[in-house]
Amino acid sequence: MDIIWTIIIGFLAGVVAKFIMPGDKEPAGFILTTILGIIGAFVATFLGQALGWYGPNQGAGFIGAVVGAIVVLAIYGFIASRRTTTL
Repeated sequence: MDIIWTIIIGFLAGVVAKFIMPGDKEPAGFILTTILGIIGAFVATFLGQALGWYGPNQGAGFIGAVVGAIVVLAIYGFIASRRTTTL
């Protein structure tokens, strides 16, 4: 159930992160934004557990997932901009 909850929170966090961080280099597709949001939620959960912020069976909260999704979107935008300018 924890993984399903992380996916749901990640989905919502991806949508919120896209509204907070719009731009040309970020993914424009709804599905890709959602996937990156879910990845951000998993990253926030992993880092939170590694740093001791969350317990072993706790997932990232909504704010942590949004921050994780923003970080993943920023990294994706940086990689995507480098990939398109080198061609």
